[in-house]
Amino acid sequence: MDAIYFDLDGTLTDPKLGITRSIQYALQKLDHHTIPTADELTWCIGPPLRASFVQLLGGDHAADRAVALYRERFSDIGLYENGVYDGISEVLTSLCASGHRLFVATSKAHVFADRIIDHFGLRSHFERVFGAELDGTRADKSHLLEYALKETSVDPAKTLMIGDRSHDMVGAKNNGMKGIGVLYGYGSRDELLEAGAHHICATPGAILGCIT
Repeated sequence: MDAIYFDLDGTLTDPKLGITRSIQYALQKLDHHTIPTADELTWCIGPPLRASFVQLLGGDHAADRAVALYRERFSDIGLYENGVYDGISEVLTSLCASGHRLFVATSKAHVFADRIIDHFGLRSHFERVFGAELDGTRADKSHLLEYALKETSVDPAKTLMIGDRSHDMVGAKNNGMKGIGVLYGYGSRDELLEAGAHHICATPGAILGCIT
């Protein structure tokens, strides 16, 4: 493979605390009638944030306000309630040494994704970080990957998308890419296979065995 795109949340780093606490913060500020636990909010890790709030709030009437409140906490605190998965740095180092071009492709706003990549010392592995705009532009993984492929001038047939949720696999398939699903994040084996994953990896180290 010439180029490999990695999802961020649930693939490179485990963002559970930061994301779920920031969602809870937004719901509390909105005086929402019930505040889900962190475990009840793990389904929100990966998909576009606004769409998750629409589902949580039962409509889009307050979704934009919820996103703004979420970012109020996430931009200063939640961003760093996060950690790189064990083994990821070694995988990235090995792939770079083998001559692969590596990129990040996340539905998270790129202004936050860039800060996370820098904070955890991952910048040297990646040519570029692709993420959504703050207004939601390119939050959809299919649109994001279409844009990223054009920007990097790579052949989709020689490109991989690695991620933990169905959105990553669907985005890959819609752009003529192969998808590798990882199970150490927040998606299930069934979710990933049904979305078109070509390989499933239980650990970061297993990724290397799926790349030629």
